[in-house]
Amino acid sequence: MENDVPVCRDMTELATDYLEGALPFARRMAVRVHLAYCTMCRRYYRQVRETITLLRRLPAPPLPQTVEDAVIARSHDQPPPLRPGPE
Repeated sequence: MENDVPVCRDMTELATDYLEGALPFARRMAVRVHLAYCTMCRRYYRQVRETITLLRRLPAPPLPQTVEDAVIARSHDQPPPLRPGPE
């Protein structure tokens, strides 16, 4: 991206930011110009956009337990370890 005109190899680095609207105006316009004439990059961007859409449809993973919650849950699942008695 030496001269602000993206070439195909630059377009992969810009894809996510472009599709999320995170690029500055001038860079966004440069990407649009490139996409207007480059079939391969248009195809790539379409695939990235479809992947993002599909990933957003997945259910959110469960929130991780805190360490304390995990220890308490684990202690209810298993009996405490046997401790040797006094000698």
